[in-house]
Amino acid sequence: MKRRQALFGILGLAGGLPAASELAAQATAKVPIIGMLDAGSDRVEWWAAFRQQLRDLGYVERRNIAFELRLAGGKFERLPASAQELVRIPATVIVTSGTVAARIGKQATSGIPIVMATGDDPVRLGIAASLARPGGNVTGMTSVASGLAGKRFELLREIQPKLARLAVLLNEQSPVATNFRQGLEAAARPLKIPLQFVELRSSEDFAAAFSAMARERASAIFVINDPRFFAERRRIADLAIKYRLPSVVGAGEYVDAGALISYAPSYPDLFRRTAFYVDRILKGAKPGDLPIEQPTKFELVINMKTARALGVKIPPAVLLRAERVIE
Repeated sequence: MKRRQALFGILGLAGGLPAASELAAQATAKVPIIGMLDAGSDRVEWWAAFRQQLRDLGYVERRNIAFELRLAGGKFERLPASAQELVRIPATVIVTSGTVAARIGKQATSGIPIVMATGDDPVRLGIAASLARPGGNVTGMTSVASGLAGKRFELLREIQPKLARLAVLLNEQSPVATNFRQGLEAAARPLKIPLQFVELRSSEDFAAAFSAMARERASAIFVINDPRFFAERRRIADLAIKYRLPSVVGAGEYVDAGALISYAPSYPDLFRRTAFYVDRILKGAKPGDLPIEQPTKFELVINMKTARALGVKIPPAVLLRAERVIE
């Protein structure tokens, strides 16, 4: 926690409104205010990549741009009030991290441009009319998270060819949970591999959730993308090792924390791309006219220390495809 607070301080990402005099000065100088609405809390490096790219584009904080960060800490119920705060300031552009944050941002305003840094299929979720021409006030990046469910399942099968039962950790409150479930069910059905969906309602439920997986004799665990899980990624990795469950996850940062494998886009790269959207909007582009981008590069990350701890042999063909291997 202290490290995260220090990083936020160094990067100027501390929460809370600036003093009224500072806001007045910003308004008088007509400095664009970038609102940052995050469903999670631990994505410091991702936001740092966004801010660095803006600096590379010529935006200097307190000179020609200002930032307002609102973190929900995985508690989705906090997002509406945070979004309304950014609307009242008012933010010139709101950048969102997470599908729920994008949806709440869109509900809070139809006038302020919203740029998604991450999020699942925005068309399927009713956030945009289409990827090519989103319309309205929302554009940006989609991480196509649930669309990768089948690919992650295939990777797990390569590593665990005798996979007999897959536990799936999810947050039913997340709008992407249904999309993930459908993708996993479609991948598992032909192989007749049972799926055990384990819902996690609070951080106090982790031990009970993993005990339930053990009782049902799960062979591995699939962690569905969720801000709450991202913040608890080390705890999830430790419990997966304790219960000897190979884990497949949705971001490389989980693997850095001890999970076995991930297959996902580079989220810092998505945040860097988001800065270009903000730049174009500040120069007059309409968000509804800017196509929503999908990632073109996906990273396979493998933690060999975890593999050895679990006694899992990673096939050479899988290792050769890895973008990063943690030894």
